[in-house]
Formats: sequence, C-alpha cells, structure tokens
Amino acid sequence: MGVASFFKPDSPQKLIEDPDKVESTFRYWRIRIFYSIYIGYAFFYFTRLSFTFVMPVLITELGFEKSQLGFLCSLAAISYGVSKFLSGVVSDRSSLRFFMGIGLIMTGAFNIFFGLSSTLVFFALFQGMNGLFQGWGSPPCAKLLTSWYSQSERGRWWGFWNTSHNIGGALIPLICAFAIQLLGWRFAMYFPGVMAILVGIFLINRIRDNPEALGLPSVERYRKEENPLQQGKEVFRKKSSKEILFQCVLKNRFIWILAISFFFVYVIRQAINQWVQIYLIESKGFSLMGAGSCVFWFEIGGIFGSLSAGYLSDTLFKGRRGPVNVLFSFGMVIALFTLWHIASSSIIVFSVVMFIVGFLIFGPQMLIGIAAAEMAGKEAAGSATGFAGLFAYMGAAAAGYPFGRIIDDYNWSGFFILLGICNLVAVLMLLPLWKPKIVESKIAQAG
Repeated sequence: MGVASFFKPDSPQKLIEDPDKVESTFRYWRIRIFYSIYIGYAFFYFTRLSFTFVMPVLITELGFEKSQLGFLCSLAAISYGVSKFLSGVVSDRSSLRFFMGIGLIMTGAFNIFFGLSSTLVFFALFQGMNGLFQGWGSPPCAKLLTSWYSQSERGRWWGFWNTSHNIGGALIPLICAFAIQLLGWRFAMYFPGVMAILVGIFLINRIRDNPEALGLPSVERYRKEENPLQQGKEVFRKKSSKEILFQCVLKNRFIWILAISFFFVYVIRQAINQWVQIYLIESKGFSLMGAGSCVFWFEIGGIFGSLSAGYLSDTLFKGRRGPVNVLFSFGMVIALFTLWHIASSSIIVFSVVMFIVGFLIFGPQMLIGIAAAEMAGKEAAGSATGFAGLFAYMGAAAAGYPFGRIIDDYNWSGFFILLGICNLVAVLMLLPLWKPKIVESKIAQAG
C-alpha cells in the first residue's frame, strides 16, 4: 500500500434509510468522535509543552542561556506553524484518523529522542521534528468539528474541545515537576512521549472522517439546518486542494485579518506559557512546583474562558464570534498590567491572576479558529485553520528567541511592555470583525 492510498480519506457509504438507525448512529459517532479528538489533542500538548517545563532545569543543570532556550522555542514554533498550514491543506484531502494518529505517534517519538540528548544541536533537531508533526493535530480536529457539528451548536462544541489543550497544559507542568524531582528532567520528556504513542494508536482506531463515510446524511441535513447559501460550496468537492486554498482562503480578506490578529494573540499566549514560570522563580522566589502550580491555574482559567466564549458567541451574539474576541482581548490589557504590577509574593494571589489571564486569552485563541473555519466553509476548514495557524505560530516563534533576548537585555520590565504592545495591536486588528453577518455574507460570496 502506497503512502497516498494509506492516507486516502474514507469513502462515502450507501445512505442509511431507517430514521431511527440514523438517529442512534449519529448520536453514537458524534460522542465517539468528540472524546477521541479531545483526548488526542490533549496529548499533543503533553509533547508540545514538556520542553517548556524542563527549561528551568536546563538552565541550572546544563548551563543553557535564556536566549538559547528561546531559540529552541522559536524553532519548534516555526516548524509547527509551517506544518500546520501545509497539513491543513493536505488534511482536507486525507484520512483524518491516520493523519492525526500518526502525527501524535511521531511527536511522542521525538519527545523521547529529545530526552536522550544533551547538546543544542540535537535539541534543535528533535524540537524541529516535533514541531513538524505537531502540525498534524489541529487541522483534522477543525475539519471533524465542522463535519460532525452544525453552525448553531459549533461554538459550544468547539469551545468544549478547545479545553482539551488546557487540560493537557494544566497537567504537564505538574507531571514534569514530579518527574524532575523524582527521576530527573529526562523522564519529564519520556513519560509524555510514551503516552502520546499509545494515544496515537487509539486515535487511528476511533476516528472516522465524516457522517457520509458511515452512510449518514450531512450534519446540516441531520439537524435540519441546511442553508441555501451553503449549497454552492458543493462545487469545491470537485476542485483541487490548490483551488480550494486560493478561492476559499487566500482571497478571503476576513481570514487575512483573523490570521494577523492570531499572530499577536499567540505571542501573548506563548510568552506567558514559556516565560512566566521562570519569571515567578527568579522574581518572586517561587519553587519549581509553586511556579508550576500557577501555570496550572492559567490553563484552568483557559477552560472556563473557552467554554464561556463559545457559549456567548452562540447565544448572546447569535453565532457572531467578533464581539467576544474584542471584549476578551480588551480585558487582557488590564489582566497583563495586573500581572506585571502585583507586589505580593503569594502563590494564591498569582494563581488567581493567572486564572483570569488564562480565561481571557483562550477565548480569542479558540474563536479565531472557529471564525476562520466558518468563513472558508466546511470543505476548506482544514486549509483555513492551517493558514491562520501558520500566523499564530509565527507569533509563538516571536515569543521564543526575541522574548528571551528582551529578558536578557532589558529584564522583566521589557517583557511586560512588549506583551502590552502586542495586546493593544490584537484589539485593534479584531475590531473590524465586530460587524454582524460577516460569516454568512462571506459564505454567499464564496458560493
């Protein structure tokens, strides 16, 4: 079996005619698909963030400088961003279960290889390869969420799914801190790697591409939400990946605005994830476990932020994602200023502030992805989220080496000033997307 046939998407099956069987089968598979991608994406974060939480030990035990560790963060982010874009295009024409499952297996393997290494050259090689296969996680999830859940409910389901990486991000600092204290930093890379390989095999077994592959009607027909404006999208089923990319994504000005704003949102998110633990250790005198517990609450806040943002956009704003993005991003300005100027050295106080920061940043982080997928349409959902993800992880790369240099040269004041500037730019970029009916009008234009 060749590589192309191995990744060939699931073929449509004969339509099931029994309404009761359609109902029961749809219910079963929607739950099965959801818990599979939820667990799977959480473990992508195990292998993506484990390096972040061994960084303090690499400084003390191996003598690495912050700028060198920042370089490794940037390298992983760049390779991930490029991969996310390319894999988004490819995943629109691939078997999603093999694509996502094999991607997770490979990230686990490179996590283990990283733990077996000690030099900057090998760290860079394995971080780059890890980032490459990390890009195989998000686009399949975006495509599965648009295929199995309709627009009227998608904000809530997507918001719930988005909490998967908060769960992964909340658990990994505690797992890493425990492994480091008990067995050493290398085991903080081994444990997530082995678990990712096992979950990757699980994904290959669990996932199916879309309802049609199981003899079911489309989710819009199942939920009686077929939109005449969406029917024009069927023509893209016969077009190539290149044509879909250009017609639905690259010529869509709204997706460009979303992508550029995603850059600045991810600068903030990744800078907090990568550097605040070290900030708390150096500036506040926290232990590794104490600083890790504060990052834990950042991720827990993200869970509630994702759920709240999805619910508000579905209900209060009737499927409009723009207003919630603007409101949450503006709140981040105040939250970051508070984090910078807290005089207390209490873990409880910092945990509360980190919870608020996480709540606010993960709202736009999640909704920008939904908006991109909806504006491009179901057939280009992977391409659109991959394109936006490319910009996002260029932002993540900017949070690596550049921020490491800023901290080395200008201390933590420079770090927070630069974060604040990025936050203000994000708010300004998202403001034009407050307008109603952007999604519907763009679908009509694309159709």
